[in-house]
Amino acid sequence: MSAPVDVTKNTFKAEVVEASTPVLVDFWAEWCAPCRKLSPTLDEIASELDGKVKVAKVNVDEERELGMMFQVMSIPTVLIFKDGQKVDEFVGALPKAQIVQKVESYL
Repeated sequence: MSAPVDVTKNTFKAEVVEASTPVLVDFWAEWCAPCRKLSPTLDEIASELDGKVKVAKVNVDEERELGMMFQVMSIPTVLIFKDGQKVDEFVGALPKAQIVQKVESYL
């Protein structure tokens, strides 16, 4: 199973931009209830699509610079990166099927 990876501004390039698979970058915070609801769903998707997709987590309280860089206005926000470029995004805790459908279009 591919476990989510915590990302900082120092590891973002290596973990997200240079990744060989699509990456779901989850911008979240401890105090955010919808974030806590979405997190296990993203973990499940990463597990089910093992090796085909990666989940990276950015704690916006600790990594404000990354949040500002990607203009994250509300959380949870998930950016989808493929081949080093942001190709899609969604805000909020979407249903699992909807997220899988988005992700599969980039596989």
